[in-house]
Amino acid sequence: MLYHAQVIGMDLCVAASPTNPDLPVTAQIAGALPMPIIVVGPELQILFVNPAAEQFFSTGSGHLLKQTLKDLIPFGSPVLQLVSQAIERRSSVGERHVDMTTPRHGDHLADITVTPLLEPEGAVVITLQERSLAQRIDRQLLARGAVRSMHGMAAVLAHEIKNPLAGIRGAAQLIEEQLAPNERELTQLIQNETDRIRGLIDRMESFGDSRSFTRTPVNIHEVLDRVRRVAESGFARNVTIAEHFDPSLPRVLGDRDQLIQVFLNLVRNAADALPETGGEITLTTGYRPGVKFGAAVAGERLSLPLEVTVRDNGAGVPTDLMPYIFDPFVTTKRGGSGLGLALVAKIIGDHGGVIECESVPRRTIFRILLPKAAAGPEENKNA
Repeated sequence: MLYHAQVIGMDLCVAASPTNPDLPVTAQIAGALPMPIIVVGPELQILFVNPAAEQFFSTGSGHLLKQTLKDLIPFGSPVLQLVSQAIERRSSVGERHVDMTTPRHGDHLADITVTPLLEPEGAVVITLQERSLAQRIDRQLLARGAVRSMHGMAAVLAHEIKNPLAGIRGAAQLIEEQLAPNERELTQLIQNETDRIRGLIDRMESFGDSRSFTRTPVNIHEVLDRVRRVAESGFARNVTIAEHFDPSLPRVLGDRDQLIQVFLNLVRNAADALPETGGEITLTTGYRPGVKFGAAVAGERLSLPLEVTVRDNGAGVPTDLMPYIFDPFVTTKRGGSGLGLALVAKIIGDHGGVIECESVPRRTIFRILLPKAAAGPEENKNA
């Protein structure tokens, strides 16, 4: 069945299948657009979805075309109100930053435009512009800029501070030898503080390490399993850690030890943010084919289809800190150095990946997108 519509001044014929090779050119254009497009009938039935919409909802067109709009949006969503307004006003209406998160279709934030159709009466075209795409690009650029600013700072601090620190600590040890045991509290304090400052500078020096590292195929589930076991035996001993993994996920192209460090830092941060009771951390993996990003690896453009998320139900990140969360020395933890997430962003950037954060009270999600390793002969055989 074909429906004739006029959208933004051009005729568009939409069919019950976006993969139909006999579709008119205008419908093929809709299928090629990178933003999700949905045509919704008078009874809120789904009449057409383009491939971008299939990717947005992580569901094939065959299944989507059997559903209604209410099946795709969260309860109480303003999308239904936008549909009513568009039909009533006979003009396009829109709203920014609409939460499209559902348990079935995942976490999404989008700008939405609803445009009424001429035929059939009561049908509309819904266009979604996912916000996370722009956000992940902006945040990645911010994180890389912060890392670059740390390079020079780390080199200066290492040279100008570490040597004097060694002298201060040595002097404190010499003084301590001449004091009675019950009079050594201040000298021990001096030594402890110099050790703490030296450790901080050592961590900062890692930002200046621009040496290339060997990338090999890494099973990300083995990495996450190692992280979970370390967490459950230590800082997250009384925390529930749930796993929702895609067992068919290809291997990641990266460095195993560095990836362990990344996810250990993220899980530790999540554990620190949890409430005293009822705290839960969820680790998920999935395959998300999509756009290519300019990567930090030899200027190449890499596809980043491997998605790993770390979710917690803690208090969330304060809104005023969200734009700076990957900047050095930004922290909400008492006594924290604010270097953990900055280092995570550096390592992910070195892998040619992207990290982003979404946070509201009781739900904070760190999402990491990584490149996949080239398929080996055995994987090609089984594909």
